[in-house]
Amino acid sequence: MVDLGKIKQLYNFSKQLSFSDANELISAAESNSFTKKEIIIEEGSKMNTVYFVRSGMIRKYFINEKGEEITFALIPENYIVANVDVILFDQASRFHYEAIEKTKTFSIDYDVIQKIFESNPKLEANRKKFFQRIVREAHLRIEGFVLHTPEERYIKFIEKYPDINNRVPDKYIANVLGITPVSLSRIRARIIKKPSTKKQYRIN
Repeated sequence: MVDLGKIKQLYNFSKQLSFSDANELISAAESNSFTKKEIIIEEGSKMNTVYFVRSGMIRKYFINEKGEEITFALIPENYIVANVDVILFDQASRFHYEAIEKTKTFSIDYDVIQKIFESNPKLEANRKKFFQRIVREAHLRIEGFVLHTPEERYIKFIEKYPDINNRVPDKYIANVLGITPVSLSRIRARIIKKPSTKKQYRIN
């Protein structure tokens, strides 16, 4: 079941957006299941399919010049996954998108989405909010690297994704935060020394 309230909260969609409006998209979408480690979008792809994560988690990563996989983002339930390079910049994807758990999604072609939006004023009004969310996330990430310490970035990250420590390898989290796994361990050790913080952030 799609949690429309959660989606409205995450993407700042209008309160007037009803389930019947959202159902226009859902009824046009396909239901997908991906196994752990299955690639959903490959680097170099120009597919413009948009995915809504119903359950599971998707990792967005690239391979650097040394052949190392660098995790750029971790995308859990109720979030939208799309080949932003194609949709915004009309260029092939620079990233791989991989299911890191058994993952279920709804998927729909972006061209179909545009047609549905154009015919439904409530949906069309929320299109801007979706892209604003993408830009805002990018801005906050840059701001975090400039203004916040690694420990502050980690705390903000687990505030946003409370169960992330139990779902993904430490190296993925470290990549997203721009630190090494060793630094991540040290940050956790410092936080553990603060009893109230350990309880609040579920540090293992």
